[in-house]
Amino acid sequence: MKAADRKPTLRCAIYTRVSTEHGLEQEFNSLDNQREASEAYIKSQSHEGWKLIRNRYDDGGYSGGSMDRPALQGLLDDVRGKRVDVIVVYKVDRLTRSLADFAKLVELFDAHGVCFVSVTQSFNTTTSMGRLTLNVLLSFAQFEREVTGERIRDKIAASKKRGIWMGGVVPLGYRVQDRALHIVDEHAEIVRDLFRRYLEMGSVVRLQAVLDAENVRLPVRIDGTGKTTGGGLIGRGHLYKLLSNPIYVGRLSHKKQVHEGQHAAIIDPLTWDRVQSQLADHVKGRTSSRQDSDALLAGKLFDDRGNKMSPSHAAKGGKRWRYYVSRALLKGRKLDAGSVARVPAAEIEKQVEDAIKCRLPASGRSIANPEIRPCGRSRVGNLEPEIFDRKNLDDHMVDLRSAIERVIISRTTISIQLSDAIGGESPDRALTLRWAPPSPIRRREIIQAEGAQSSSIRPMRVKARAGVVIALRSAYRWLDELLADPHLSVEAIAAREGRTERSIRMTLSLAFLAPGIVRAAIEGRLPRGFGVTRLTDPPMLWSEQWVALGLATPRAN
Repeated sequence: MKAADRKPTLRCAIYTRVSTEHGLEQEFNSLDNQREASEAYIKSQSHEGWKLIRNRYDDGGYSGGSMDRPALQGLLDDVRGKRVDVIVVYKVDRLTRSLADFAKLVELFDAHGVCFVSVTQSFNTTTSMGRLTLNVLLSFAQFEREVTGERIRDKIAASKKRGIWMGGVVPLGYRVQDRALHIVDEHAEIVRDLFRRYLEMGSVVRLQAVLDAENVRLPVRIDGTGKTTGGGLIGRGHLYKLLSNPIYVGRLSHKKQVHEGQHAAIIDPLTWDRVQSQLADHVKGRTSSRQDSDALLAGKLFDDRGNKMSPSHAAKGGKRWRYYVSRALLKGRKLDAGSVARVPAAEIEKQVEDAIKCRLPASGRSIANPEIRPCGRSRVGNLEPEIFDRKNLDDHMVDLRSAIERVIISRTTISIQLSDAIGGESPDRALTLRWAPPSPIRRREIIQAEGAQSSSIRPMRVKARAGVVIALRSAYRWLDELLADPHLSVEAIAAREGRTERSIRMTLSLAFLAPGIVRAAIEGRLPRGFGVTRLTDPPMLWSEQWVALGLATPRAN
């Protein structure tokens, strides 16, 4: 054969795939069958210059509905690297079952001059007829896949309607045997205890806090695939899901429908109904509290970067403190928040209310000047400002909110955009208030020494305060021991504590300090320079102690 008539060498790669791993352990499996047929086809085309490359591209146990397959990705990398000229598959659906994915593959093959050949369907993508045939075959492959999926979903729905367990995550308290749920007594007792404790506490949040404090953890379980689960703390979401899962009362849920199951129940119907009623009341209560919220600026307050500021609250010392917090901060994007990311609700609402009340209609007319001046005794409807308290504000909340279009807060100003309802036809409906965020540091009232100037007073050091608190605790404890045991002596306490008798006696003298001085020391309100040494061995009379220490006697004393 002349050199001019010799065909150019075409490097051929064989791609094989099977959806499941079943049978792959056999000596001759489906992948081997696909490869053998493809090798025979390549050999039959040797006169055209076809030559098989050594690399193997076999995906065993991977679905054709996804491109996320290791061998396929390796093949595509070789296509991009121009190391392949022809791709040979046993059937088209071995490469992909998705029309969208196939379109991307054909585009990639064309861009790199790669041909695509199916052994059993005998066509070539370099021809228009081959493309047409391939698209038709792939359409039928996708149709078959969708019909199969619908058939499986219908089967699952019908089975669940009959109460048959159809797989999934096995809930706590059960195990799967012969494709049916069976109770695990040890774990079922945990479930019953959670239901019982929830009814006692009435709150998932409190229940979770108690479980965390008791270090209650999920039992370790091994599923059918050998995977180990459990061992961690019980989260709030897990508790909600567990307490509302109808499987524990012998039922199965499917697409918001509940059917009687064939498995045994762990929770009796009465307990189940009580828990569901309590959960529903809790959700209703939260919804109602949100609807009845007195957050005047909810949905209307923004920071100076355009982030909406949402109402929030914190409970401390038996009180509920309300705030507005930038949503950027709530979503963990602190750098995107404005110059004021958190502001006390009562303070900002008071500022806005006072400004709006100066613009509300009075005697059928509105103040047109947008500059903010003291309101004096301007009337709000028929209400005097002095009696415009929170109760009345609740009645007029709608009026106030309707007067506000938007409020923007920055580090130095509050900008209020008035709505048409109050701004009238004035082109300038913006109010600007001077404002400064409150300091988060609360200044302590220091008990001054006699004759000391206020400017020179500084609070006692933190370390000195801690030393006084520790010494007071020891003094009260030792005094209680001496009073309770007549045979116990200062010498015995000194020997036990490893300290001198003088040290024990000096510390004991702190137990006789005036309550006002003790309170001031614990709160850190004594002046700088006070510590354990200065407070020891005081006079016996409380009134004389103040004079001896050089402190101003409180009026209460």
